[in-house]
Amino acid sequence: MQSPSHKQYALLIISISSPLLVGVYEDQKLIKTISSEQKTSEILLPLILECLNEYDISQIIYTRGPGSYMAIKLTYVMLKTIEIICGIKCAGCSGFALNGGKPIKAIGNLYFIKEKETIITKKFEQSISMKFTLPQSIHDLELDEESTPEYVLPAV
Repeated sequence: MQSPSHKQYALLIISISSPLLVGVYEDQKLIKTISSEQKTSEILLPLILECLNEYDISQIIYTRGPGSYMAIKLTYVMLKTIEIICGIKCAGCSGFALNGGKPIKAIGNLYFIKEKETIITKKFEQSISMKFTLPQSIHDLELDEESTPEYVLPAV
């Protein structure tokens, strides 16, 4: 049993769209938000390392899809490497859990939408605004049993 004074820290990373968002959570409550318009490949690792140096992170959660495949792949590889080297548990969640279940940009005018438990692509003539938000608490955030990327490839 842990002592009452020991705080639990977690990171939540939303890298499937721009801006990239990183939330630092203390005992499951959001205490710090980091936002960047830079490419995931350029900024994510420095942001994670900064957080690891500042906080005793015990878990990292990321949006495993759907969304930008390159960002999902990069994020997953970085987090699995950190999990193996540092022993910090990596978990995934759906992007739909962090945008109110709204459509997520796929390619061109195709968007991912969730119908019941199935993710499909749908064409929208008008561009749809995508806004992802870091929840104030991750207590009720539904984590996927699988932490590997969720690739939903649209029909070409």
